[in-house]
Amino acid sequence: MNVLAKELNNVLDGTVVSSFLSSTGRRMYFPKGIVAQSAEAGEKAKKYNATVGLATKDGEPMHMSDIYDKFVPGTFRPKDIFNYAPGGGDKELRALWKDFMLKKNPSLAGKKFSDPLVCSGLTHVISIVSSLFVDPGDEIVCPDLFWDNYELIFSDLAGGVLVPFDFFTSDGHFNTEGMKKALLSCKGDSARIILNFPNNPTGYSPSKSEADDIVKALKEVAAEKKVLAILDDAYFGLFYEEETEKESLFAKLADADDNIFAIKGDAATKEDMVWGFRIGFISYASKCLDDKALDALTKKTLGAIRCTVSNCDRPGQSLLVKALKEGKSVNKDKETLFNEMKMRYNTFKEALEPYKESKVLKPYPFNSGYFMAFDTFGRSAEELRTYLLEKYQVGAINIMDRTFRVAYCSVENDKIKDLVALIYKAAEELWS
Repeated sequence: MNVLAKELNNVLDGTVVSSFLSSTGRRMYFPKGIVAQSAEAGEKAKKYNATVGLATKDGEPMHMSDIYDKFVPGTFRPKDIFNYAPGGGDKELRALWKDFMLKKNPSLAGKKFSDPLVCSGLTHVISIVSSLFVDPGDEIVCPDLFWDNYELIFSDLAGGVLVPFDFFTSDGHFNTEGMKKALLSCKGDSARIILNFPNNPTGYSPSKSEADDIVKALKEVAAEKKVLAILDDAYFGLFYEEETEKESLFAKLADADDNIFAIKGDAATKEDMVWGFRIGFISYASKCLDDKALDALTKKTLGAIRCTVSNCDRPGQSLLVKALKEGKSVNKDKETLFNEMKMRYNTFKEALEPYKESKVLKPYPFNSGYFMAFDTFGRSAEELRTYLLEKYQVGAINIMDRTFRVAYCSVENDKIKDLVALIYKAAEELWS
């Protein structure tokens, strides 16, 4: 094992993190190689800097004028577009994102957490978490209605075992007790869980009281086991009901217990409507972690970024920084998105009313995000998907052949009622 990895492990030993580091996680470190030496030279090599494999002329990256000319003259220098981004992301963007995290999650104020690191979208965040904190055979608790990429990342790639519990109780609330039982059933003295709110595929987020119950249950589990709580906040901010919890569970768990290690994955992807930019963020917190431990985690994560994508998209980060700092319409545009999605959400709810006694499909509770989903009562969601596509030219998603997900975010508001009618019509034709 590299001496740098050993040094980082020594810092983390005795903390809750050491219970979760995978064999890869224990070996991971940020090398004092080309990237680190180049960063140091960038600050001190005032005369000549012969470190980075990047062709320059007159202090700027050489570039294709046909690309650079697409940008408004004077808006960006070539280095803002064609240069490599730092391994952990643009420092200004990281600082801006941390400020926004605090504004969106007021209860984070005064709590210690790591500066967010830029990753290549939220999928990259979860993949890094999996590589650093999941070994073959490790169990990861999750609600039984989950994004299908979790299985690919945690099980097929890392060799972990997903332990699902029923997402909802019989009366349509988040199944906190089922979550707690699943965590306590995990082998050994530690347990991992991933929670995604607003949820993909259901579009559900817990109420304020449910969120408090979740935190209480995790603290109760932490009295018996160390807990790794992974918070996938991909659709954060799109909350449409007054009683819905508006803060990330990360804010509540950051200093909840010495035995709780919280990881927040979020992204500009949906929050700032830059889907193709692939800009995600990863942050760490635990009551037991001091600055040195958070720095050690940051270095391990930088190593994981370095050996997967090296660094993330520079033009996207520069564009986002420019918009967040200088944009005149950022808040207005985000408000427009929110209002449009809330309108479509309300329209979808209204469109479901005539079908509430249906025996072929039942909508799961939903109150946020981009989606809603149907329970097919054990019938094949794939059969419904292909039938709708071939007969009515309607596309939707089959999840594990028992859940039918509809992304109303991508359907105009005045078409939603017709969409719902066609879904039920197809289901009736197939199954009645």
